[in-house]
Amino acid sequence: MMGTIILIVLLVAVVGGVALMLRQKAAARQRELENAQADARRWVERLGGQVINLVGSNEASQQALADASERYTAAGSQMEQAKSTEQCALVTATAMEGLYYVRAARTAMGMDPGPELPDLNGQSRAGSVGEDRQIELEGRQLAASPNPGEQTPHYYPGGEVAGRPVPQGWYSEPWWKPALVAGAWGMGSALLFTALFSGMMGVPDVVVVEAAADENGDDSGDSGGDDSGDSGDSGDYDMSDMGGDMDFDIGME
Repeated sequence: MMGTIILIVLLVAVVGGVALMLRQKAAARQRELENAQADARRWVERLGGQVINLVGSNEASQQALADASERYTAAGSQMEQAKSTEQCALVTATAMEGLYYVRAARTAMGMDPGPELPDLNGQSRAGSVGEDRQIELEGRQLAASPNPGEQTPHYYPGGEVAGRPVPQGWYSEPWWKPALVAGAWGMGSALLFTALFSGMMGVPDVVVVEAAADENGDDSGDSGGDDSGDSGDSGDYDMSDMGGDMDFDIGME
């Protein structure tokens, strides 16, 4: 009889311990989600402050602010639906991309761009346009430059587009947008990459190599084949650390 009572007590203790552990884990997950939501919301608000307070003074800054406003709208919509830490991370990434466009707009207007922002989506691997270049491709005149200008009013913050690295810089047209929307590059895109970026200062050879490999269906050009080419690693960052260490001054002039 005594043995049965002891067994029952032990079972009750185990069940109670498991229930307590589950409640603690649920509470920890809820706190983590609330912190992620608060951090994401803060970045959206900072982007919104810049978008609302800045007015472009030339074509390049106006275009960059239009792109920033687009990211602000997208981040706001994502924020309303963010019910997990992963979704909150997506909100933060979208808002952060918008802030890159804000920095570009401020640069185009001759203003202080503000503090540096974390690497997004493989920017460091994609490199950046380091020299002025103009090409003619299939009847189109395309230009790239490290600086905004009348010929290069379209900015891209750099990173992975449809699995391919696109360098940060200013361009004559947003030639990457079709791939961004469709999720895949069209035929002849390798020729564009080769003509525009081959041998360019600031642009790694991998930008051209991967484009050519994709065009030829060669798996050796797949960035997933080498750890150094893993865009997920190169673009990864801690959202909570970022929020605590950085201060993006909305009132910068």
